[in-house]
Amino acid sequence: MENSAPPFAHQPRFLCDAMLGSLARWLRFFGFDSVYLEPGTEDRVLEEQARAEGRWLLTKDRELASVGPRTMLVRADDLEEQLIEVFGRLDLRPDSTLEMARCSECNGELVEVTGKEVSDVVPPHVLATAPHFRRCTGCRRVYWPGSHGDRILERMTAVVSKLI
Repeated sequence: MENSAPPFAHQPRFLCDAMLGSLARWLRFFGFDSVYLEPGTEDRVLEEQARAEGRWLLTKDRELASVGPRTMLVRADDLEEQLIEVFGRLDLRPDSTLEMARCSECNGELVEVTGKEVSDVVPPHVLATAPHFRRCTGCRRVYWPGSHGDRILERMTAVVSKLI
């Protein structure tokens, strides 16, 4: 089953600068299309890509944050506080679920696949016990429910609870 509608009518998309790689990954867990550009990318490139793709440019760099109306200076240093800051400033109320998650590695969309489709890349025990699998349409990474997902959900729930 393919991801259908985004959780928000006009879901924002993000581009995170080199200082916000963890934030990009966690925005993906929440289902947000979030691009991260490696250290050394010139500010001009960040600005142009964000503008061309209609993304919010998230940065810790004050000078870069002043380039346009869809840029946000992220002041918080703690990851959870960064998420709360971004969600709060954009008035977003995401769900604390991984149902709309994107690939944490490449930002690709995740689609439901059968165990048979991933039997060559999933450990036998996981193949026999996991209730479902999702595969990234970009990098082909495979995801399934497990203890790592539980820890992610706990953090997501903590962030969402602080938005109310």
